[in-house]
Amino acid sequence: MTGHLQADELLMIVAIASYVIGALALIAYFFAREEYLRNLGAPLVIVGCVAQFAQLIVRYALTGIWPLLNLYGSLSLFAAMSVAFIIFFAWRYKAWYAAGFVVAIAAIALAYGVTWNEGTMPPVPSLQSYWAKIHVPIVVSSYAAFLVAFVFSAIYLVKYYAEQRIAGVKNIAAEAVSDVGGVAVRLTPGYMMASAALQDAGVAAQPMQVRGETPALEAAAAAGNPMAQWLSSLPTLSQLDVIVYRAVAIGLPLISLGIITGAAWAKEAWGAYWQWDPKETAALATWIVYLAYMHLHTRNAWRGLRTNWVSILGFGIVVFTYLGVNIWISGLHSYKV
Repeated sequence: MTGHLQADELLMIVAIASYVIGALALIAYFFAREEYLRNLGAPLVIVGCVAQFAQLIVRYALTGIWPLLNLYGSLSLFAAMSVAFIIFFAWRYKAWYAAGFVVAIAAIALAYGVTWNEGTMPPVPSLQSYWAKIHVPIVVSSYAAFLVAFVFSAIYLVKYYAEQRIAGVKNIAAEAVSDVGGVAVRLTPGYMMASAALQDAGVAAQPMQVRGETPALEAAAAAGNPMAQWLSSLPTLSQLDVIVYRAVAIGLPLISLGIITGAAWAKEAWGAYWQWDPKETAALATWIVYLAYMHLHTRNAWRGLRTNWVSILGFGIVVFTYLGVNIWISGLHSYKV
């Protein structure tokens, strides 16, 4: 058994080490855009994810106890699924620039989960149910999808507010009218900023018009502003918004199914489908927020800045639902002793 436990621990060490080094490389890639950093970080992240899933399988095979019945096992799956999701999104949308942040959070969650490792103990009777193999993976996977949405929303907001700061106005869609050589010409804020930047550099401004969602950033980038050039290398706001939407579109059905399976499990274990336990109530609040996100995303006035703030809020509630309720509040799902 000692040898088996050492193999289990070795896989965990490989996963954490791969995540930490991979996350550092990919975060550096986010800022530096050096291909060798992506080529270093991406394989390490994949290795760590494979090692972690292998660790969960080995642990179950050796102990015969479903490994997701405590916070250690739950956070292990959360980390593994978070990394698995970001690998998919990074591959599908060429989004390795965002992967480092997801992997870093996954590594922190995994390291924290290790501190809750209480060894191998048989579960309490209420946890000895086939629902444990259905409900827990579904809910934890929804949290992982929401983490991915959170990171892309954060990147969206960074780019959005950078545009606002450079433009110097909240509504960059407004146009100014100028009289050039006796001819009325409509100039966008992006054109005016580019012209000013070029004049500051001693270059005569040429007739131009910057188009797009972030004209001020594009104009500043064209004028040689390094920060604007870096921000312009990120996907457009619309592209980032689509990625957030698709991540939430994975997480919302999962948490919906998780609430349903949780109710079925509660009926079997405690005799009632719903008891307004703090965990149940918090999970319902999480579901409502992300349902509101999906609804608001259909509204042009809300899509973009506002829905991305809803995504940020939603993940804050996820953290409270996942950890705050379980650790700090007494209830049927509490880990408090």
